[in-house]
Amino acid sequence: MDEIDIKILSCLQEDATMPVADVADRCGLSPSPCWRRIQALIRNGTILRRVALLDPAKINAGINLFVSIRTNQHSEAWATRFCRAAAQIPEVIEFYRMTGEVDYLLRVVVPNIGAYDDFYKRLIKTADLSDVSSSFAMETIKFTTALPLEYVQKSSAEAEPREPARRGRRRRSRSANRD
Repeated sequence: MDEIDIKILSCLQEDATMPVADVADRCGLSPSPCWRRIQALIRNGTILRRVALLDPAKINAGINLFVSIRTNQHSEAWATRFCRAAAQIPEVIEFYRMTGEVDYLLRVVVPNIGAYDDFYKRLIKTADLSDVSSSFAMETIKFTTALPLEYVQKSSAEAEPREPARRGRRRRSRSANRD
């Protein structure tokens, strides 16, 4: 992955609907090579998918909460059953297995406390849980889906400074033609 790929990823993380011509312009490419690079990033799995980000308030899912789950069950069968069931609950939009005191952390969105209560009842039916604790977010300070691109690993060849590419054929100077 080179600097141009990083620029392309930056553009697409900002707006995945940006026309290829605009992405190409921002990256100093023409549209065809830019499109080929985007396709390569899709094929190699760097770009997983392109999605639309919705305004939670406009779809009546404006309450964010974080659900911490602890369990005393640590068998593979239990974990598989619980993870499958909890991942199928539509209100769960992020789901992590954790280290430390909490075994699982869920980010959940609901429209109101009644919807949360319905969610909670469905969640506790999925498996034997020893503790379920929820915290409601009062304010969103930062929300982004863009990943930091500063950490992209470069190959050793790309890390070495290169001379700028020259376009077209080199012309010989007039003095060189006299010899």
